[in-house]
Amino acid sequence: MAHEPMATDTETLLDFFLSLDTPEGFRAELVEGEIVVTPPTDGDHEDYLSIIGRQVTRRSATDMQISGYKGLVLSHAENQPADHVIPDATIAPYALRLFRGAEPWMPSDGVDMVVEVTSSKPRHDRVTKRHAYARAAIPLYLLVDRGKSVVTLFSEPKDADYLTTHSAPFGDRLPLPAPFSFDLETADFV
Repeated sequence: MAHEPMATDTETLLDFFLSLDTPEGFRAELVEGEIVVTPPTDGDHEDYLSIIGRQVTRRSATDMQISGYKGLVLSHAENQPADHVIPDATIAPYALRLFRGAEPWMPSDGVDMVVEVTSSKPRHDRVTKRHAYARAAIPLYLLVDRGKSVVTLFSEPKDADYLTTHSAPFGDRLPLPAPFSFDLETADFV
């Protein structure tokens, strides 16, 4: 009599995560083997994203496409299921049309930048998700840190972190490299 293989803890965790039915507006993510559920965002959070989105679509050297809350499947830490994250904004060249026909959880190939605005779990955005994005080799990670009133661009991913960071206090400009090639204005963050 043949026996079906037993599911590993990693498979069980991933299956449980994918079967979650979170309340409307809540986000569930699986990062570094931990399930993190965050409540709906406040209006200021959305305002920061709107300010960034307007500038990216109007000022970038390359025509860009933005998706809010698009699920990404990222490479993962050893002995853990793939990270499943939902950035506040995912940005890619429009010519790639990455989001058209994409499944709810898609790979991050072709994504140029992800954006997070800190909310109820700032350490998750400052550290855990930064490491997940770096492991997936997403070229740029833009963090709007409301608790510190600073916007930071992480670049040059290597292993589980970014080699380069540039920060600007709210109110100052932050240069974004190609394919964006403009200075992000943060005066409206104040």
